[in-house]
Amino acid sequence: MPPGELSCVCGVLKAPGRGNLGSRALGAPREPEVAQQKVWNPPWWRPGLRPPSMGVKAMLPSYELGFYALVVTCAVLYSGSGIFQASRDSMNRKAFRDGIKPGWHYFGRKMDVADFEWVMWFTSFRNIIIFALSGHVLFGKICSMTVPQHRAVMYMIYGVLAVLGSMGLVYLMIILSHCLVLYSVALAKQKWLCYVAGLCCLASFKVEPFGSWQSGFVTGAFDLQDVLFYGGCTFTIMRCMSFALESSEKEEGIYSIFDLLKYNFYLPFFFFGPVMTFDQFHAQVSTRELRRKDDEMKSIRVNALLHVGAIVAVDIFFHFFYILTLPSDLKFVNRLSDWSLAGLAYSNLVYDWVKAAVMFGVINTIARLDHLDPPQPPKCITMLYIFAETHFDRGINDWLCKYVYDHIGENHDNILKELVASITTFAITTLWLGPCEVVYIWSLVNCFGLNFELWVQKFFQLGPFAKLEAKLSGAMSRRIRAAFGAVNFWAIVLYNILALNSLEFALLVTKRLLVMGFPVSTLSIWFITYCGVQLIKERERILAIEEEEKGDKAKVE
Repeated sequence: MPPGELSCVCGVLKAPGRGNLGSRALGAPREPEVAQQKVWNPPWWRPGLRPPSMGVKAMLPSYELGFYALVVTCAVLYSGSGIFQASRDSMNRKAFRDGIKPGWHYFGRKMDVADFEWVMWFTSFRNIIIFALSGHVLFGKICSMTVPQHRAVMYMIYGVLAVLGSMGLVYLMIILSHCLVLYSVALAKQKWLCYVAGLCCLASFKVEPFGSWQSGFVTGAFDLQDVLFYGGCTFTIMRCMSFALESSEKEEGIYSIFDLLKYNFYLPFFFFGPVMTFDQFHAQVSTRELRRKDDEMKSIRVNALLHVGAIVAVDIFFHFFYILTLPSDLKFVNRLSDWSLAGLAYSNLVYDWVKAAVMFGVINTIARLDHLDPPQPPKCITMLYIFAETHFDRGINDWLCKYVYDHIGENHDNILKELVASITTFAITTLWLGPCEVVYIWSLVNCFGLNFELWVQKFFQLGPFAKLEAKLSGAMSRRIRAAFGAVNFWAIVLYNILALNSLEFALLVTKRLLVMGFPVSTLSIWFITYCGVQLIKERERILAIEEEEKGDKAKVE
């Protein structure tokens, strides 16, 4: 598998980059809790949705929430101090020579540079990226003002020229050949044929020796070549599959190959996504009346400033916390305290979320300037304690939901169909990430976690348990659910950390926290996580109430 290709999907389908298996709108409101249970419609690929029984309406005393906040704050500071101390002590270790490079010389600090993509984006290729995207923004603005009805064509021309200039003519021919193959398949208007052809094309980049054979045609050697090659090719296949499937559903005729090229060569989405399904993209770029919502430009400016702030914050953070390099030396990491080890595992997931948020956020900002409504940035990993909501790339999630998960699961009211739908989804996800041992293990455990969550939900919906919960107060029911949510939270962390770092690091963290650290460390970390889940539930409760008030206000108007 090409370097830097592993990314999470469970959410963790993300553009090629340092893992984050698993891959958007932050903190979407939850549905309010209702008295009668409904059949669970697992919303794994539908960010922001949640079964009614998991809604938050019960309120906890303010002093209890204050206590939870104090516990979480102290735990984070204590764990962070341990990681900071370990980073300072390991600054000059020979084992970390490749991952820690000179940084702020005047402050005597070195910098964690283990994530080569982040370093390349904001050092070597920073000016090139800024130049290419700035050119697109200016070109797009001129086209929107002069020929808005032809802006999609202009975006395509600019995208083709940018791809040609960065990767060469041979690469462009490879992309066009796959587009032509899948367009030809789309002419048959047979869904099964579209799936077979699309997955075969995807496998030709993900399975050896076919991937190396195709990449061998592209000459040149620069640091991001592999990432750009596989990123552009694999996202092209996903877009072409979306085009073919949408064409097969069109009642009369078929979309033209020109529509496919306009869709595929929109530069901001080309190399790293996110993926917009063809029907959404086609409808949005075909709009001739370009109008912005109230305060939309203000929102775009604020988001742009937040992304710049996040980039600066990550740069500062890496001068004091070497969270990416430390896990590479298991002997050194094994000497850390259980608290520091837990914080190190968790911080790796947080960083990967920040990386995805910045990458997709910058791209989405440009897309919004082009009057598009792209998939939202990834949901904060801290807010995830339900497998059904774990995601990092909402574009891929939307794609999988529409063309795989919903297609097989149908109404999502049958456990067997849900099992088949989730297994098929993870199988395609495995192919997307690139088949290898780590991806197989990641897919297996996350697929199990998703289905086990459904089985437990169904089990506790049985009469005796439903009656028992009905006798409890809302606050007590919330506390019990938070206790289970804390266990789920760490299952999500451990299941995904194996792809972010290594299987060995994941096993070490699991052994230390669950076996060697039992009962003191295990129960302490579980309680702290419980406190954190309660704070998340409080935020969800507030958002749910605000959403309900907006709905009531809209009805009155």
